[in-house]
Amino acid sequence: MGRKHVNLGTAPSKADLPQKVCAACGLPFAWRKKWARDWAQVRFCSDRCRAKGAAEDRR
Repeated sequence: MGRKHVNLGTAPSKADLPQKVCAACGLPFAWRKKWARDWAQVRFCSDRCRAKGAAEDRR
């Protein structure tokens, strides 16, 4: 049985996507399609980190 979702060369590999460092936890996170319109304003990797807020050394 073949794979259901096959990348036919239209999507970039995850290694080629832009990355940022989360302002709360300090871990790197990659671009997501849902952030396409406002990637410049994205600072946190998740809702949990956004609720926690930015760490003092990352403000």
